[in-house]
Amino acid sequence: MVTKQKIITSLLLLAGILIVLNFLAYKFFVRLDFTEGGQYTLSDATKTILKSLDEPVTVTAYFSENLPPDVQKVKSDFKDILTEYNSVSGGKIAYQFINPGEDQQLETEAQQSGIRPVVINVRERDQMKQQKAYLGAVLQYGEKKEVIPLIQPGTAMEYDLSSNIKKMTLQEKTQVGLLQGNGEPTLQAVPQLAQQLSIMYDVKPVTLNDSTDIPGNLKTLVIIAPKDTIPPSTLSKLDGFLSKGGRILAAINRVDGDLSNASGKSVSTGLSDWLSKKGIKIDDDFIIDVNSGNVMVRQNQGMFMMNTPVKFPYLPIISKFDKHPITTGIEQVMMPFASPVIINPPDTSLHYVNLAYTSDKTGLQKPPVYFDVMKNWTRADFPKSSLPVAAALSGKIDGANTKMVIFGDGDFAVNGEGQGQQKLQADNVNLMSNAIDWLSDDTGLIALRTKGVTSRPLDPDIEEGTKTLVKYLNFLLPIFLIIMYGVVRYRVRKNKRNKWMSENYV
Repeated sequence: MVTKQKIITSLLLLAGILIVLNFLAYKFFVRLDFTEGGQYTLSDATKTILKSLDEPVTVTAYFSENLPPDVQKVKSDFKDILTEYNSVSGGKIAYQFINPGEDQQLETEAQQSGIRPVVINVRERDQMKQQKAYLGAVLQYGEKKEVIPLIQPGTAMEYDLSSNIKKMTLQEKTQVGLLQGNGEPTLQAVPQLAQQLSIMYDVKPVTLNDSTDIPGNLKTLVIIAPKDTIPPSTLSKLDGFLSKGGRILAAINRVDGDLSNASGKSVSTGLSDWLSKKGIKIDDDFIIDVNSGNVMVRQNQGMFMMNTPVKFPYLPIISKFDKHPITTGIEQVMMPFASPVIINPPDTSLHYVNLAYTSDKTGLQKPPVYFDVMKNWTRADFPKSSLPVAAALSGKIDGANTKMVIFGDGDFAVNGEGQGQQKLQADNVNLMSNAIDWLSDDTGLIALRTKGVTSRPLDPDIEEGTKTLVKYLNFLLPIFLIIMYGVVRYRVRKNKRNKWMSENYV
């Protein structure tokens, strides 16, 4: 018999259990992460940074209210990651969320801090309207301040937070040099790359001649797309830099294409001969690939001239990557007028990894080449498969333990200058930044830059019928499984009911 005293005792016991569980949940923050790559799990690099903080970091997040669900999720995810930062740091990460839309003073405060509003589309009463929204944060560490002006859906929040915290706590930035004087692009020609690197490094141009040497405090020297012949004295200084443990990234063009006159030629700067002595071979071959970018061609469309995109195999899109910190999270990179990179290490003390490859349908052409944009390419034009276009080397080079990264294209991370400057896709810049991180930084932040929501597009070679089948399976299969679950559950419950009704109870 249930008495009043038993009910009260049960309620008190339940309340006590809930209080204990709530206390344990507050003290021990636990979340299961089943995403690929642990998107919601803090990395060891972040934990090391947080545990080494000498002073508290204050994060002021400016987020608007009444946002669409997909944008509102950004706020929820950002709050979750700040909760974990607070827990791991032992309370040294303090945060608050402010809605700038509450009054004009808060909005002015957000804008003066470097947070700019963005315009998003919102559906309201079956109509689309535009709404101003704030999605940014300001980090304060002592007298230092860093701003994350916009937190977009799918971005690497952990990298934004950890890199900015690391930047504020650094006593001195690592020195990275960009070689100049041989026709290489300037810092102004690589603005996206320079902006990413500025968080962790002091990037400065380095010009070598008979009276100047590579600065002794330089950790990494970056060589991108030289056009002129590099003097033997400069190559000798590169040898000396490696022998002292310096790191070198070389992204070179062995071939060059000119679309204005539809021709391609070989490029010789002396750097490929210098690399060949170290077991790194880059021949002057044009890579052609079925998986490629487009060029715009003017064609007659009735009475009008229209720009039509046409596949151009000399612009290979690289989407096959070996597992390595440099390629983590990278999905595809366009490498215009690239050449293969072949590594023949002189001995077993040099370890290397081929970072990236062409597709399974690829080929090579020797210059000079004359481009026929409207050529009808056949399978016979692409007899080769998976040619390496980048490599990472570590071990004994010129007598010292050091590292090198080699790319068979020098233009994939270059925006250009003046009116010819163009915005690059994120992975082009990320691949170059990751390579410089691997050479220059030992904290492990390299893995966080591309730690975001990734897309998984279908292989472009899949037939249309297969694509349609996959599309309808994605849509109909979950519905079918739910219906089947309901039918099975109904049959199980009906069988139990029939069994109970058939039994005789005395």
